[in-house]
Amino acid sequence: MPVDLGSTHSTPRLRIGDLARRTGKTVRAIHLYEEMGLLLPVTRSSGGFRLYDPSAVERMRWIEMLHVLGFSLHEMRDVLREWWSAERGPQAMERLRDLFERKLGETREAIGRHQQLEHELEQGLAYLRTCGGCETDETTVGCVNCGRDHEVAEPALLTGITARPDAGSKPRSNRSDFVPLREIGKTEKGVTHS
Repeated sequence: MPVDLGSTHSTPRLRIGDLARRTGKTVRAIHLYEEMGLLLPVTRSSGGFRLYDPSAVERMRWIEMLHVLGFSLHEMRDVLREWWSAERGPQAMERLRDLFERKLGETREAIGRHQQLEHELEQGLAYLRTCGGCETDETTVGCVNCGRDHEVAEPALLTGITARPDAGSKPRSNRSDFVPLREIGKTEKGVTHS
């Protein structure tokens, strides 16, 4: 690897600490990205320090974006390898398009699961707000069976907590839109995503 003398480049190089500060990543993470082939220093200084091109900041943003989308570091490495080893651009674009379509489908499924969980949390909070003015000294058993009109049916999130597991009782939720949590992560094919 060539040695960077510092003054011969019109573009300033970044040391690993500078790159870490600019991107909010740790030096250890940057070393890992190097090991995976996701990021490489352009050269080393005369003192042996890794030096990166400023474009490394954009590469780090790309890594973070793909991470948020659910890509593993291995998948990112494979994407880069496939892209740069492709003989023809259209074939590389087709593979990339297939990958992005698959990730878009997974993202939409995750959004659906999160929307269902959002609904469950809203229902739980609506129910719990009706308990706000209650000044009972009851135990949790008495509180659950208080007989107070809560104006909304007990939601699944509360039923799961308030139904004693040793009592063999059935969930008390009479909601027609109730979806058991074990079903939320399943797709049409019955495959659970975690």
